[in-house]
Formats: sequence, C-alpha cells, structure tokens
Amino acid sequence: MASNQRSYFNPDDLAKFPNITEFQEKMGKKFFDWYGEVFKEGALTQREKALIALAVAHAVQCPYCIDAYTDDCLSKGADEEQMMEAVHVAAAIKGGATLAFSVQMMNQVKEKTF
Repeated sequence: MASNQRSYFNPDDLAKFPNITEFQEKMGKKFFDWYGEVFKEGALTQREKALIALAVAHAVQCPYCIDAYTDDCLSKGADEEQMMEAVHVAAAIKGGATLAFSVQMMNQVKEKTF
C-alpha cells in the first residue's frame, strides 16, 4: 500500500477506544462500567472470557477486537492451540447458523415447486 493511503482499519485507533466517551460521556462511562464488570472473574475465569471474546471478535470480524483479545488471551496464559480452537468454534457456529437458514430457502422452494 502506498504510504499516502490509509487503511480503513488503523491499528493505532485501538488505543483511542477509551475516547468513545468524548461525544456522549454518560453512556460511554456506563458502557465501560458494564464492560469492566463483564470481564471480571466470575462463573468463568478471565482467561475463558478472553477466549470467548477472541472467538466472537472473529465471528463479528472486528480487527480491533481480534488484536486486543489476541493480546489478552496471551497475557492470560492461553496458547495458540486454544486460541485457534476457540476461533474454530466460532466459525462452526457461524457456518452452522448460515446453513440452518437454508431450511427457510428449502421450505420456499418446496412450496413453489412441488
């Protein structure tokens, strides 16, 4: 990529995430309070939550989240095999959900052709 071109996803923007409170401080703070609470140790360990977050990041295709939760997983002791397995789980669910909607298409085809 030429140096004068920018990518839509700029890795430097991840560090700006805390700035989301700038245009709506009250809701931004509520989000961060909730977000922080979600990722505290609970019924799931913080490592388990990081692996779930990494898998979801892949499913929703957020490059910022993928970067952040790759680092988070590593810092919480997950290894590359566990991380990739989590991503495969997300891929299987996303693929399965896509195929599950094929029943709707099949129903319509059968209704219109049989």
